[in-house]
Amino acid sequence: MARGIRSRQERRPTPQARRRRATKRPVLAYRALGVAAGLLLDRALGEPPDAWHPVAWFGTAMGRVEGLTYADRRSAGAGYAVVGAGLGALAGASLARLGPAGLAAAVGVASAGRMLRHTSRDIEALLLAGDLDGARERLPWLVGRDPSGLDESGVAAAVVESLAENTVDAVIAPAFWGLVAGAPGVLVHRAVNTMDAMVGHRSPRYARFGTVAARADDILAWVPARLFAGLVALDTACARLLEQSGGYFLRSGPGRVFRSGEGPGTVFRSEGGTGEEAARPRDVTGLGVLATVRRDAPAHPSPNAGVAESAVAGALGVELGGPLEYAGRREERPRLGSGPRPGPTDIARARRLVDRVELAVVAACLAVAALATLRRLRSDARAA
Repeated sequence: MARGIRSRQERRPTPQARRRRATKRPVLAYRALGVAAGLLLDRALGEPPDAWHPVAWFGTAMGRVEGLTYADRRSAGAGYAVVGAGLGALAGASLARLGPAGLAAAVGVASAGRMLRHTSRDIEALLLAGDLDGARERLPWLVGRDPSGLDESGVAAAVVESLAENTVDAVIAPAFWGLVAGAPGVLVHRAVNTMDAMVGHRSPRYARFGTVAARADDILAWVPARLFAGLVALDTACARLLEQSGGYFLRSGPGRVFRSGEGPGTVFRSEGGTGEEAARPRDVTGLGVLATVRRDAPAHPSPNAGVAESAVAGALGVELGGPLEYAGRREERPRLGSGPRPGPTDIARARRLVDRVELAVVAACLAVAALATLRRLRSDARAA
């Protein structure tokens, strides 16, 4: 009996161990809470003006670094990328000292979901008003391609593709790296993604210099792109389940859909409402979205953009890709998805899709924070 009492006393934590446990931070709960707060911060406030935007400051600084380090060699580009990533890491380490508030600030700065949705809404409104020139003028806010030769469907396709690709870069990736590595991870990714936008394209000047930045961006976005595709497939599966059960939560109201044109150029428009429930193909399923990604994404030159764009194409039942003008050259991009070419109303459908994906990430982070905190409280109660 005395031996059993001594055994229980030996297993009981010492006062020093209890103090260490009390001061140990619940890292996962803090990070999940910070990520959720950062995404909500972006949804509430959006992008600050360029004069006050840290990403704009970083771009200006890296422009000067490029001027000092540029040479038509990969090694010079590697040095440039290391400097940029180092600046991101230093800024993130400074914010990490603030705990969840610092992570929320980092995610809020790195995210751009609100800007994507607002810009896509502006272009959609211009197309619906018949102002194709105005839509073309607005399009460079989202994409780098030459919009001058795009028709209505081409502009709509560019917006849908941008919503897909940039939701990975400016929503899913900041959330993922915030959970994995905190504020330093968020800002290193943001720095690499910004450098890729600046020097990562295949122009004569950056064909070698931008290689390291482009490859680093591919690596850092590899997992987030596939998480995005999974969330799109899950959203599609939930929408189909609700439709089959008579639910209307994800529907956008009554409307009739009309066909414009025949063959690959077919566009669907709706009248009397957005008609999302009528426009969605009845055979689209979550597994179908994943099958579209598996079939079409490997043909895309980007290992991540192809995954994101083909997932959205599969969910919407439209065809993306095709020829485009970019950086003074013409490219023939692979066709992604099966169905008609997008029209203006498909912009709204894509916008609602990526918005639901972002809200799902926020909800998941809040759930993780709550569960991690509850687990910590139970563990502390047992230890006491």
